Amino acid sequence: MSRIAVEPVAAGEVTRQAAARIAVETHGPGFTELTEAVRRFVAGSGIRTGFATLFCRHSSASLLIGENADPDVRRDLLMALDRLAPRHAGYVHDAEGPDDMPGHIRAMLTGASLAVPILEGRLALGTWQGLFLAEHRDAPHRREVLVYLSGG
Repeated sequence: MSRIAVEPVAAGEVTRQAAARIAVETHGPGFTELTEAVRRFVAGSGIRTGFATLFCRHSSASLLIGENADPDVRRDLLMALDRLAPRHAGYVHDAEGPDDMPGHIRAMLTGASLAVPILEGRLALGTWQGLFLAEHRDAPHRREVLVYLSGG
């Protein structure tokens, strides 16, 4: 039987908030790491304990938390997404090209938003975790990610 322990790490009022917009110029399918940009924003916010919420404003790009140590992981994720939502699969929606509908499917699978705790003024990510924007279209795009911080 598993043992579960709950360790309180913070308590207090929500007294601060901050918001930012991150603009990302993509170069086609792949992942752009946002971790450092969000870390700097959190550090400058004065929030010690709270949440960072990220939201991708697009239906053919998405956000994910993934391993940021080995780039082979990102290559394997792209291959897996290609198998799950292949281009040229006979989709009805193809007015914007054969990469559009697969982009929508991939965004649906990976998600438009993330919530990351902030503890001691820092993102409470695991050792190998990073924040990524995933571009699912073939052509370069300008993507926007909104970041909202709340806490105290």
